[in-house]
Amino acid sequence: MSDYREYLRHIPIFAGLEPEELLEIEKLVLERRYGKGRIIFLEGEPGEAVFFLKSGRVKIAKTTPDGREHILHYIHPGDVFAEVVLFGDQTYPASAEIVEDAQLGLIRNQDMEALLIKSPSIAVALLKVMSRRLREAQAKINSLAHDDSYRRMTGMLLDLVRQYGVPAEKGTCIDINLTNQELANLIGTTRETANRILNDFRRSGVLIADRQRITITDEQKLRSWL
Repeated sequence: MSDYREYLRHIPIFAGLEPEELLEIEKLVLERRYGKGRIIFLEGEPGEAVFFLKSGRVKIAKTTPDGREHILHYIHPGDVFAEVVLFGDQTYPASAEIVEDAQLGLIRNQDMEALLIKSPSIAVALLKVMSRRLREAQAKINSLAHDDSYRRMTGMLLDLVRQYGVPAEKGTCIDINLTNQELANLIGTTRETANRILNDFRRSGVLIADRQRITITDEQKLRSWL
């Protein structure tokens, strides 16, 4: 794992650590490779490790009381996830599924706990990451409670543009494969509602869709709907 120390520098939770601290973390890392569709852990299972993604993509989702999937967010290379299980006897609050073949690093919570006791600087970095995640979750809860489906779809599309947008002939292409069902899950609505909203957006001239790719053709107009 000779490349892990340099890679760890680019993970927010470890940013700014000294070389000797990175070396201590590198010694804890276990590497795993998973294919598309593999479940890393399920909601409610005992939490055993914190993960970070080196390549690929991971979906974090919960199951609603009526059995529908509610996508919380996607994990991208360099992101840390499941860090909540590091503190106490926690269960995983959501499920994690591989959506693109992935290479993961994991550190068992019992090993990380020992390291946090030994290195307060790493503990502080982790708390900052958790604080950011909490703010994001609170913002999403507030959006689900107060915004209608059109505003949530608008906000979600703009967020995807920020994360995955690439210049295209007719605007900005969201360079990620997402089905209409996945789009619906991201904003907490039904596929039928998501389809209706996207069709309205097409007719309004703000986007075009082709083969699970969405191109935003009038971002300024889309932003005006927030």
